[in-house]
Amino acid sequence: MTMDEIAGKIRERFSGSGFDSSVKFDCGADGVVLIQDSTVSTSDGPADCVISVSKDDLAAMIAGELDPTSAFMQGKLKVDGDMMVAMQLSQVI
Repeated sequence: MTMDEIAGKIRERFSGSGFDSSVKFDCGADGVVLIQDSTVSTSDGPADCVISVSKDDLAAMIAGELDPTSAFMQGKLKVDGDMMVAMQLSQVI
């Protein structure tokens, strides 16, 4: 799955969700997905919360194959910034 495909899946999930914070999924060399004011893009930029995760693990979370909380507990993702934003995000993903 490409970063654009992942962004598209996230865009579908966030449509009408009322999520109004900014979050960046940082997949290192594979790229980023930035969610800002209900807009989802693969452009880099500042965010309230940055989640560092591999592209494969992000794709698994979007597909429902990996629980975000479990991924955090297993060290598969790292959260920098506003932890409350990350908690809100887990309700939408």
